[in-house]
Amino acid sequence: MTASADFDQRAFVRALLDPELPAPDGLEARHGLPPERRFAVYRNNLCVGLVDALAERFPICRQLVGEEFFRAMAQRYLREFLPRTPMLFEYGDDFATFVASFEPAREVPYLCDVARLEYAVGQAYHAENATPLAMDAIRALPLDRLEDATATLHPSTHVIASKYPIVSIWRRHMSDEDLGPLALDHGEEALVVRPELAINVAVLPAGGAAFVHALEGGRTFDEAVDAATATAADFDLTACLRELFVAEAFIAISVQR
Repeated sequence: MTASADFDQRAFVRALLDPELPAPDGLEARHGLPPERRFAVYRNNLCVGLVDALAERFPICRQLVGEEFFRAMAQRYLREFLPRTPMLFEYGDDFATFVASFEPAREVPYLCDVARLEYAVGQAYHAENATPLAMDAIRALPLDRLEDATATLHPSTHVIASKYPIVSIWRRHMSDEDLGPLALDHGEEALVVRPELAINVAVLPAGGAAFVHALEGGRTFDEAVDAATATAADFDLTACLRELFVAEAFIAISVQR
């Protein structure tokens, strides 16, 4: 399938992503096949491929709403958001934002945050490798000077704060066990890290996401605690550090001499 010199590329892209639009003018097909027929096949293959990529990237969201609903939602998404790179594993960075504004999904209010968590898991899987800080090095840290220290977090580290229990939802749908109903009246702050081959998904205490964001921004531990307590007055630093250490989220901690 080729195009004439006066071919409108924008119309071509719009028609590719919207099955209700006719094939754009100016198409030419070889071997005598009608260009509209060749275009329809090409459009179907493209759309199916992108929807399949989203279904693979967001399997828990797909479970939550069902196959038919998810694929219809994904079709709407791809009409508005084209892939920015040829790497299909990067497609869907705006999916959670789209889900939040997708009216039929309002009945599942936690769906957009679960999508954020799933995208973070995918990003962590493909992140750059780095060696986590050894536990012996952590034990050797001078605790009396830790407040002025800065940290380097593993490149795969992501945090997502939600007013819904997104980690509990994610874990339930990653398991084949029937665990019964889940209370949705509390939030969770998710930590995602892939220090080695396995991805760690943990729950940070309230304020933990702000704490991690502050460290990622080059703030000291003391400043990061201030950022966390501004979000959650009862921020538990000990519990937060325990989760970060167990998940192997640190690759370096620099203490001022």
